[in-house]
Amino acid sequence: MATTIKLDDDLRTRLQRLAGQRDRSAHWIMREAITQYVDREEKREAFKQDARRAWDAYQANGLHVTHEEADAWMAQLEAGEDAEPPKCHE
Repeated sequence: MATTIKLDDDLRTRLQRLAGQRDRSAHWIMREAITQYVDREEKREAFKQDARRAWDAYQANGLHVTHEEADAWMAQLEAGEDAEPPKCHE
């Protein structure tokens, strides 16, 4: 599928300069930039959906761990211990 994108003169010049420095085509750089952007935004959206599901689950059942419990667990992991995550409670 062919797509057209309009770039202002300054951005077009910068893109061409970068393409020359990288020994790549401007087309390759634009495709790479768009691919990275879409990948990042898809991950961001998945994270937001996971957070919404977690919040809905918390609202429904009240299960949680405290900051202190999570912090202690992470400290164990940081110290190289193979620690089990804390149990959720109401």
